[in-house]
Amino acid sequence: MQFRTIGNSDLKVSALGLGCNNFGGRLDEDASTRVVHAALDHGVTLFDTADVYPMGTFGRSEEIVGRALGKRRNDVVVATKFGYAEGTGGSHSSVIASVEASLKRLGTDRIDLFQFHKPDPDTPVEETLRALDDLIRAGKVRYAGCSQFSAWQIVEAHFIARELGTNRFISTQAEYSLLARDVEEDVLPVCEKYGIGLLPFFPLASGVLTGKYEAGKPAPEGTRLAGSKRLADLFLKQENLETAVRLARVAEWLGGELIDLAFAYLLKSRAVPSVIAGASTPEQIGRNARAAAFALSDDGLDAIRAALA
Repeated sequence: MQFRTIGNSDLKVSALGLGCNNFGGRLDEDASTRVVHAALDHGVTLFDTADVYPMGTFGRSEEIVGRALGKRRNDVVVATKFGYAEGTGGSHSSVIASVEASLKRLGTDRIDLFQFHKPDPDTPVEETLRALDDLIRAGKVRYAGCSQFSAWQIVEAHFIARELGTNRFISTQAEYSLLARDVEEDVLPVCEKYGIGLLPFFPLASGVLTGKYEAGKPAPEGTRLAGSKRLADLFLKQENLETAVRLARVAEWLGGELIDLAFAYLLKSRAVPSVIAGASTPEQIGRNARAAAFALSDDGLDAIRAALA
């Protein structure tokens, strides 16, 4: 397993991160615990959850992650998020209340990366940054990050933190995959310029980049997209499936598979410290770990870009 630091911080994480949004939802606690232990066995050190995971519950994933890590807590980086659910946000009181609740559910005395889940239009970002700075100074949070921020919002927060003299966001989360590359236009260059780590979510486009879905055929039973019309409408587009076929040919030429390209392409960027991917079985953890270690040459990168064009 490769390890990288997030942005300009000294927070080191594995190149493969485990997304825990399905814990307590599609996966019960026993299955979730097996996935966590498999991740630990493969050298994964970044565990990413949120106070609203799985969606529709509140904190179930955090509880499961905390129990599953157990005595291995100090060996890993625990990342969670706040400010997504209705009635929460970036106000000082909401941030303080959120961290206390997450600490209790996770069964820990500090959160390594506390991420603002989405911008709050009703609260000046200065207030959120001051609250996070208070938590960092108190030792309850090590670093702060954001999620789903536009490029200008990331820059604004960066300069406001510098002006206030507070701790700043060391990372941002954004959808980024071979099939969703909008961040390359603005967010990725901003991250590279200001030393902010970009943590991609949906790196496999909900499984499309594993090759399990085919044009003209229904989603295989038991898969994520078979159980969610909303996600199926979002990802199972003809254009995506055709692009996946072209990329699979490139992967074969490079001696790998489609999933290898999906990870290697993102990790080729110096701004990406870790790729966050979910898994429902220990076997998937093993496959993702191999993909995160796949070496992508410059010629391979050129071939990918040609296929995408």
